[in-house]
Amino acid sequence: MQITGIDHLVLRAHDQQRLVDFYTGVLGLTVEKRQEAIGLVQLRAGASLIDIVAVDGRLGRMGGAGPGPEGRNLDHFCLNVAGFDLETVKAHLLAHGVEVGEEGLRYGAGGEGLSLYLKDPEGNGLELRA
Repeated sequence: MQITGIDHLVLRAHDQQRLVDFYTGVLGLTVEKRQEAIGLVQLRAGASLIDIVAVDGRLGRMGGAGPGPEGRNLDHFCLNVAGFDLETVKAHLLAHGVEVGEEGLRYGAGGEGLSLYLKDPEGNGLELRA
């Protein structure tokens, strides 16, 4: 399996608009896509995306406590895999004792693509995608 780069990372926010304003107004990123129904704003950062998820939105509630001493603000990060083939990637992970999570078609920096979720040994969320 060959990783070709970071597709996106997902930040959880108590004040989603404040974070969007920071990344767009201060750092010059642009809004790529809004998915209000699930509480997600995707910002373009060169070849990658930074997703801002409202902790009180549908996606955000799935991640537990929000940013703070008892919570976390990085939901997961996503890596692109060269020649991504879902069954091959799953077999590779399972052969290494890695539990494979949800799989499906999702929007990322390169558009729609098939991906799957897993956790690293420290419990950090990770997504692998085409």
